[in-house]
Amino acid sequence: MATASGAPPPAMDEKARRTRDLLASFYNTDPSAAAGAGAASSASLARPSPTAAPASPLDSINSTSFDPETYMNVLVQQSNLEGLLQRHVKMAAEIKNLDTDLQMLVYENYNKFISATDTIKRMKTNIVGMEANMEQLLSKITSVQSKSDTVNTSLFDKRENIEKLHRTRNLLRKVQFIYDLPTRLNKCIKTEAYADAVRFFTGAKPIFEAYGDTSFQDCKKASEEAMDLVIQHLQAKLYSDSEPIEARAEAVVLLKKLNFPVDNLKSNLLEKLEDCLLNLQNESTQASIGDISKTFRAYLIIFPDSERRLIELAQALFSNRYETVRGNLKKRIPSTDLLAMLRSLWEDASAIDEVIPEAALPAFSLETTRDMIGQHIVTAFLHLQSEISDALVKTHSTSKEKLEESQLQNAMDTSKIRVSQGCIDLLQEFHHLIDGNTELLLKLRDLIIDWVQEGFQDFFQKLDRHFHVLSGRSKSFPQESSALDSVQIDKVPTVLVLMLAQLCVYIEQTTIPKVTEELASSFSGGGARSYEYGPPFVPGEICRLYRSSGEKFLHHYINMKTQKISKLLNKRFTTPVWIKHKEPREVNMFVDLLLLEFNGVVSEVKQILPGLIRRHRHSDSTGSTTSSRSNPMREDMLNRSNTNRARSQFLENHLAKLFEQKMEIFTKVEYTQESVISTVLKLCLKSLQEFVRLQTFNRSGFQQIQLDMEFLKSSLKEFVDDEAPISFLLKEVNNAAHERCLDPIPLEPPILDKLINAKLAKIKEQNLNMQ
Repeated sequence: MATASGAPPPAMDEKARRTRDLLASFYNTDPSAAAGAGAASSASLARPSPTAAPASPLDSINSTSFDPETYMNVLVQQSNLEGLLQRHVKMAAEIKNLDTDLQMLVYENYNKFISATDTIKRMKTNIVGMEANMEQLLSKITSVQSKSDTVNTSLFDKRENIEKLHRTRNLLRKVQFIYDLPTRLNKCIKTEAYADAVRFFTGAKPIFEAYGDTSFQDCKKASEEAMDLVIQHLQAKLYSDSEPIEARAEAVVLLKKLNFPVDNLKSNLLEKLEDCLLNLQNESTQASIGDISKTFRAYLIIFPDSERRLIELAQALFSNRYETVRGNLKKRIPSTDLLAMLRSLWEDASAIDEVIPEAALPAFSLETTRDMIGQHIVTAFLHLQSEISDALVKTHSTSKEKLEESQLQNAMDTSKIRVSQGCIDLLQEFHHLIDGNTELLLKLRDLIIDWVQEGFQDFFQKLDRHFHVLSGRSKSFPQESSALDSVQIDKVPTVLVLMLAQLCVYIEQTTIPKVTEELASSFSGGGARSYEYGPPFVPGEICRLYRSSGEKFLHHYINMKTQKISKLLNKRFTTPVWIKHKEPREVNMFVDLLLLEFNGVVSEVKQILPGLIRRHRHSDSTGSTTSSRSNPMREDMLNRSNTNRARSQFLENHLAKLFEQKMEIFTKVEYTQESVISTVLKLCLKSLQEFVRLQTFNRSGFQQIQLDMEFLKSSLKEFVDDEAPISFLLKEVNNAAHERCLDPIPLEPPILDKLINAKLAKIKEQNLNMQ
């Protein structure tokens, strides 16, 4: 079968197509339409396409133009007996299927048919007798309407009269109210019922506008005079500070109802509020924030268009209060006091925020509090640095005077306590900043932890730079100049440099571990700030910094002491003419000055640096000076002629150097008394050797150097444990003088011993006299 378009239709089961046609014919109530639809459908199905062959009569069995005779003739002509039997069997099956389909349709719609039948029966039963009831109801309604018309006609004149009298009565009441209005207003003024007065006057105002110039002229005038008094009382109440804010708000509302211009009042009241808020800042006892919030709420009610101005006043109020707290930060207030002030301001800002959220006071308070806590932490570290600096500078000022035996040690202990205990006190104080459970501190906790850790890192770095400034190794920064007014960098005392060296060691070994442990236990976490170069506090870096600085300060102290003593030696050796020196009579005075300087070094070092256990001295150093010089071989050599003796001694010294084991003179300097004292002595003796090499001696000059070195050899034993390097350097000085002497004949041992013993006896006598 072809369609109108000539395209083959989609395959459809024959049974499904028949069922569809049956349903369409069953539900179609118009037989002509059904016939037309069937014809149209059949026509559309049977209409040949331009390219299709004419439809076969065998295919028209389902159309309305079906002809049984034609169908049978064509079927007999085209089919054999077997084909006819197959067509018969097929058609019988189709008829049976159609019967089954019709039965199913009937069964499916049976309930619907029964329900529709019952409904029709009930409708017939209910309609019976309804028409009579409707006619009876219509007659009764007609009777009621006629009687109502009769009553209305009889009462029409009386109703018109009653309505007229009622209108007249209302008018008389209004007229009476107008005449009684001045009296009512005066009563309201006496009882301060200003709201009733305004309500009465506004109610009568339309009548005054219409008849105020004619009939009610006197009443209008009296009423306006009374309202002028009401306005005056309302203005007085508005400006009165004793009146509650609710009463003042009511006064403004009443004035607005009277069409009184309140713009000027708003400006005056806002200026008055601003003055009041400024006065609160200057008074020691501030008003309750509850009163202030009520004031703002009332002003918003009174003047809704004044919100922007109130926001500015609220922001100015808290800006001034926070500036007051910021000013207190300069005086180094405790953390507890700062927290109390900031907590109070935060609560006040939250209360005001409930009234004026547009002011964004909590955000402003959070940002300002963040800055203040950061400033407080920085100020605390600066104050601690100032305390440490003051302790060191005080040591400098007292070092110019004569110090007692334990004064330097006490100053050193005080400086250590200032550093260590100061850091612990700061940690305990900062702990209050993160201990609070308020919303404000919880928001800033991680940031405070970062600030504290970063603050300690920065503090130790700045303190190290400050130590270098105090030692004179670097220039001071402008902000540090005030703390160094009493310190002249060019005249830095050596003892201060030594104290700085020992303080660096103490900070590295004691203070930083304590601070690190406390930070790990109480200030762990943080991370609110992103650090590009690692964590905020790096103890290893600080320890390396102070280890390096301590070594620099220790070497700086040794260099300063060595330079001072070297100047003394230089003066001693450049002043006399050694080639014309007289025969030595006693140990030279410069030896006393040299030993005095050495004693000063020993006194400073012993009070500041830790000492070591004294080792047992070498046996060759404990004997008398005479025993080492009363050598028979050496006496025989001295008995020879002067020329041979000098030549042989010169050769002996050089041969001894060739076969002498090399001695390590300058070793690493340690933070001990022995190491520092020994290093200073070695450097001074080395400088002495160089000064000797620059001079030319006669025999007496050489003998004077010999006498001085021998005396120093016995005197310097008390300063060091290891005598070998000192003896070696003294011997080098003596050899240098021997090389630079024109006639190097040494003093004989008896004479040398006699002069040294005389010097020792003189020193002993001086000590007894001093006691």
